[in-house]
Amino acid sequence: MSAKPQSVLVIDFGSQVTQLIARRVREAHVYCEIVPFAAAEAAFERMQPKAVILSGSPASVSQEGSPRAPQCVFDSGVPIFGICYGQQTMAAQLGGKVEAGHHREFGRADVAVHAQSLLFDGVWDVGGSYPVWMSHGDRVTRLPEGFAVIATSPNAPNAVAADEKRKYYTTQFHPEVHHTPDGARLLANFLHNIAGIEGDWTMAAYREQAIAAIRKQVGDRRVICGLSGGVDSSVAAVLIHEAVGDQLTCILVDHGLMRANEAAEVVAMFRDHFNIPLVLVEAQDRFIDALEGEADPEVKRKTIGKLFIDVFEEEAQKLGGADFLAQGTLYPDVIESVSLTGGPSVTIKSHHNVGGLPERMNMQLVEPLRELFKDEVRLLGRELGLPDHFVGRHPFPGPGLAIRCPGGVTRDKLHMLQQADAIYLDEIRKAGLYDEIWQAFAVLLPVQTVGVMGDGRTYEYVCALRAVTSVDGMTADFYPYDMDFLGRTATRIINEVRGINRVVYDVTSKPPGTIEWE
Repeated sequence: MSAKPQSVLVIDFGSQVTQLIARRVREAHVYCEIVPFAAAEAAFERMQPKAVILSGSPASVSQEGSPRAPQCVFDSGVPIFGICYGQQTMAAQLGGKVEAGHHREFGRADVAVHAQSLLFDGVWDVGGSYPVWMSHGDRVTRLPEGFAVIATSPNAPNAVAADEKRKYYTTQFHPEVHHTPDGARLLANFLHNIAGIEGDWTMAAYREQAIAAIRKQVGDRRVICGLSGGVDSSVAAVLIHEAVGDQLTCILVDHGLMRANEAAEVVAMFRDHFNIPLVLVEAQDRFIDALEGEADPEVKRKTIGKLFIDVFEEEAQKLGGADFLAQGTLYPDVIESVSLTGGPSVTIKSHHNVGGLPERMNMQLVEPLRELFKDEVRLLGRELGLPDHFVGRHPFPGPGLAIRCPGGVTRDKLHMLQQADAIYLDEIRKAGLYDEIWQAFAVLLPVQTVGVMGDGRTYEYVCALRAVTSVDGMTADFYPYDMDFLGRTATRIINEVRGINRVVYDVTSKPPGTIEWE
């Protein structure tokens, strides 16, 4: 699925919100890929995109060795949109001038429109003032030849500058973020009105392309799918089954770290609703024994990842062998596992096998969702007929309760956490709040406190509750429960879960980063 005639290349210079650019492009029904700047030339030749977008960056153009766009992009004649650092590197590479330390500007600003442009069509009017989100310390002080200023802000005299003849457009602000209210419409104007891209990126089209690609890769050979019970692996499994039928066998490992009754719910859906071959592996003792007493979260993740591979390998042998292992790897997983320079990155998701499989497995990966974001996976799930209550489930990471049990893992602590988590979600659903919240879960803190229950003194654990809201999953804020809800939920947990005598609510906001809170 790499050759797409109506595609956009997003060149990543290291911005923490580059993924949002891709989300906005795809919301306009246009396919795009993000690549690190160091790999951009090869990606440009492979994709032959209809347009290119240059992202922001924490770097300064004035720094020696700072990122640049490949020259082939400018030589190609395709429309280009430069955002923040993207504007600055375009200016520097095309003969303009950028100066460092010019009126640092972070946060809300207002831009004044001075000239009409296709970029503003139906969105902004000449003479109007509009809110945007700035985040820059450098600025362009001389535009390249052919460019003209079409909008300004008090601290950004080149807030929007363009060479309309060459179809080069730049903004000093970030149109991709939620805090620029009209940003998505500006990007859509660039894609449709300026680059002439039709916007035929739909889940129905993706479904057809993905099925054809799976059939081509798999042929008549056997596939096993590591089914976690989450949305991603479930959608991958249903899609692969549609492509190759009973050549697929799903393997659900009940490792004792799932939410209460989760394994039974997944088995019922896949065996009864979809009639997909499924093997349930009861491996609670194996996983919990290996984790017993372990407090280091990274060791927990790696231990769980290794055991998953061991189980998949054993189950494949019982089936007479398998040539492929399918996973629900998403595009954010892929991006987060590649550094800015294309080399080894810091470890973010060590429980995902995004870097490949051990050689001894002698299997190839099938990852039909690796071009999609989370929201797109949900759309594909609905396209495939998965029930809404399942597609809309909150994200739940692979290591499950092990990382929501900070400190040493024990069976008793996991059991307490399962009970508390189930009560919490039950109260959320009863209150009709589940779909308003991006993600909610309980955490059993490695802290014990003295309390009085009835006529006795207790020394038991503290349970923390988290719930976050999000527009796009890149940033999040705590959900503003009322005190009646929190009081009711805390009372149930303390009364019904032996070993917990205190409940607290976590009101920490989530900075830019990955979707899941751990």
